[in-house]
Amino acid sequence: MSGPTPPLPLPTDRLRFAMPPMHESVEDERRHRKERLAGALRIFGRLGFEDGVSGHITARDPEFTDCFWVNPFGMPFRHVTVSDLVLANQDGQVVEGGYHVNQAAFTVHAQVHAARPDVVAVAHCHSVHGRALAALGELLEPITQESCAFYEDHALYDTYTGVSVDAEEGRRIAAVLGSRKALVLRNHGLLTVGDSVDAAAWWFVSMERSCQVQLTAQAAGRPVRIDHRMAVATREQLGGDLVAWINYQPMWEDISRSEPGLLS
Repeated sequence: MSGPTPPLPLPTDRLRFAMPPMHESVEDERRHRKERLAGALRIFGRLGFEDGVSGHITARDPEFTDCFWVNPFGMPFRHVTVSDLVLANQDGQVVEGGYHVNQAAFTVHAQVHAARPDVVAVAHCHSVHGRALAALGELLEPITQESCAFYEDHALYDTYTGVSVDAEEGRRIAAVLGSRKALVLRNHGLLTVGDSVDAAAWWFVSMERSCQVQLTAQAAGRPVRIDHRMAVATREQLGGDLVAWINYQPMWEDISRSEPGLLS
């Protein structure tokens, strides 16, 4: 006697799979970037990346491409809403919004944006494990699948000159970043970029976690490196901004559902 007929596979076009949205107008794209920026800031606040008034995420405006949306100076990350965000020009002058911006941080972000027209968002915070690795003046080693995403695609800014407040320092940081996705700023912290807010935020989260894993493994013993060929192959699979965007979506879904007030 034969068993029951197994169910047939569903057509793949009936299965939901999130991809970056297409926008019908610049206003829609601006609203989308601002929503994702407010959400990313709240996620960073949840994860403990905030340290006083240090830490910023900037998002390029889709119409005025030399202007950038940024979190208000002094406002807790976990309280930021879309309407709180500030638009500043490349000189750090506020052109829309009711708050100041942190000039020291914005100077660096503006220079990175200027050097990288492909970059939509830049993230920099004084996270604990990022600062710890930066204090060692080390790069991430290819010791996990996640850290391989940064293999030969991040660099060390191997100097410390105090709080960055001038454009020339920003240009030097942008030059070291080059075409890569991330920097370790020695004695300072981490900086990541992406072609979307989602990607830049994911790279920062993943990089901070990779720093934690590396420091923990080094404290416990001698980490085993993944060989060059496999590290490159893994980076090619996992190191693109689209993969970062996809990886970030559970975090976005969580923050937007649990804290819908961020959209106001």
